[in-house]
Amino acid sequence: MDTNITPTALPGSGLEPLLTADDLATYLGIPVSTVRDWRSAGKGPCGVWVGKHLRYTVSDVRTWLSEQRESQPGQLSESR
Repeated sequence: MDTNITPTALPGSGLEPLLTADDLATYLGIPVSTVRDWRSAGKGPCGVWVGKHLRYTVSDVRTWLSEQRESQPGQLSESR
């Protein structure tokens, strides 16, 4: 992911980094309100609840992004 984002993970822990909604919005270059709207509408990447805090795994974000890719230029993917 973007080197300007500092995902929550301990170096050398072997745990997958976690992103906040703010991290995800920054990476995608969109407002955090859009991330929250997508979540409410069931359109964004899957999240993980850590207690009362919502986080996004890097692998789930990558999977979701690959599902958004056009099958051909100008054609929306069927998952959108």
